Amino acid sequence: MQYHEAANIFPMMNDDDLVCLTEDIKVNGQREPIWIHDGKILDGRNRHKACEALGITPTFKTWDGTGSLISFVVSLNLRRRHLTSSQQAMIAQEVLPMLEDEAKERQRWTPTNRELIPYSRDGKATEHAASLFNTNPRYVQDAKRIKESAPDLAKKVKAGDITLPQAKRELTYREKKEAPELPSDKYRVVYADPPWSYGNTGLDDYGHAERHYPSMTIEELCEMDIKNIIDENAVLFMWVTSPLLEECFPVIKAWGFKYKTSFVWDKVGHNYGHYNSVRHELLLVCTRGSCTPDNKKLFDSVQSIEKSNKHSEKPEKFRAIIDELYDHGKKIELFSRTTSPGWEGWGNE
Repeated sequence: MQYHEAANIFPMMNDDDLVCLTEDIKVNGQREPIWIHDGKILDGRNRHKACEALGITPTFKTWDGTGSLISFVVSLNLRRRHLTSSQQAMIAQEVLPMLEDEAKERQRWTPTNRELIPYSRDGKATEHAASLFNTNPRYVQDAKRIKESAPDLAKKVKAGDITLPQAKRELTYREKKEAPELPSDKYRVVYADPPWSYGNTGLDDYGHAERHYPSMTIEELCEMDIKNIIDENAVLFMWVTSPLLEECFPVIKAWGFKYKTSFVWDKVGHNYGHYNSVRHELLLVCTRGSCTPDNKKLFDSVQSIEKSNKHSEKPEKFRAIIDELYDHGKKIELFSRTTSPGWEGWGNE
């Protein structure tokens, strides 16, 4: 018999599990029916294969068409399969088109009752799929991105060979673009938010950056030829988090600067930390040669600004402070994610 499209939502048993199922049916008989719809197997592919191997006639039951076919198949399988949260999210994204097709079909037959298809638009299908599989809609979106960008990784997640976070990290590295060549100009003011790697610190819980963009090791950062693009008298404003404070100084030295002082960004909200509840980040001020500020105005070293929801986004207030302190000379932002008037940007984003 052919398999219904909905039956393929869930992966088949591996060979060892199928052998165990076959032996169980041989000893105890087929205790659960094989569900069919439109002459195709809707649920029970493994039981069907086991019965064929044993040469016995399977017990079939026809789905009565009540409610959602997808929900019916999911409910049968979730209660007897031991799926990880990553597998649930990956399978959930696969049912999205089926849920949307069901919604369109109901709309076609009930054109005056739009409330029967609330999840057919505006992301509601994702929420419905997540609800069916008892997972988070964000995980379903992540799974969808992996399926579209790296089908081989999606296959591994669905099979339970790797987790969704592992697949995301692998995809991030695959998508890493070669950074463009550093410019040939000379710059007086440098603003940098390096993609620090926490891989060698033992602080794995801090390593959320790698879920969003490829990070760089201390060695990779030190190898950047920043000395060649800065004036003899220049200033560097570099972001760093407390766990990496000590490790950033070799980078500062390799780039040709010396540490002078720092600003503290008080993020107002608290964040996870190993030894305290971290609510700040540091903006280090470093110079090469003589590069004191053009404007003698003294800004408060602590700036209390609530953080945004966008990962690693820094408040524009700090760029404004830099612009006011240094009102002339060429300026460049390294690892930039946005463009700003009066600044050149460099990075692979």
